[in-house]
Amino acid sequence: MTHRRLVVTENITANGVVEFVDDWFDPGDQDGVDDVFAVMRDQMAREEALLLGRRTFEDFRGYWPLQTDDASGSTEHLNRVRKYVASSTMTDPDWSNSTVLSGRLEDEVAALKAQGDGGDLGITGSISVVHALMRADLVDEYRLFVFPVLSSRGRNLMPDGLSPHGLTLAESTSFRSGVVLQIYTRR
Repeated sequence: MTHRRLVVTENITANGVVEFVDDWFDPGDQDGVDDVFAVMRDQMAREEALLLGRRTFEDFRGYWPLQTDDASGSTEHLNRVRKYVASSTMTDPDWSNSTVLSGRLEDEVAALKAQGDGGDLGITGSISVVHALMRADLVDEYRLFVFPVLSSRGRNLMPDGLSPHGLTLAESTSFRSGVVLQIYTRR
């Protein structure tokens, strides 16, 4: 039986910060990144479903459906793909193809992985949810778009107190913008 893989995709600074506290990432800044967009579109094509935390879901819902000149393909993908939002407070997601997961996160995600037909269950942003899934050892792959920036503020990809995770570098791609995509799988 084929299962979904849980794939974490994050924009990250060179020193591991994934939270956008400082002004180092702007999804609207789309100049000179067509090579990045080509890779993103390929990844989105393999994404069968998307998991988001409530705050990231609300940010996406308030931004992406309103974009009319999105060269990345994110708007079309996000409006079409099956979305799951992890929340204990939200009852109506108010976005097409969206379902609220209000049960125990680890159980809900394990069930979503088991339901799949081999496509990816993606997650992006949603730092608290990613940290919980890392602690539960449910992540199969990390796709890190590393930006050539250092930041002293914001949460890191690796949560405090978690033992080191051994990974295998599956792919590394450099882009004209200086961004480097590093794809790691579990050992």
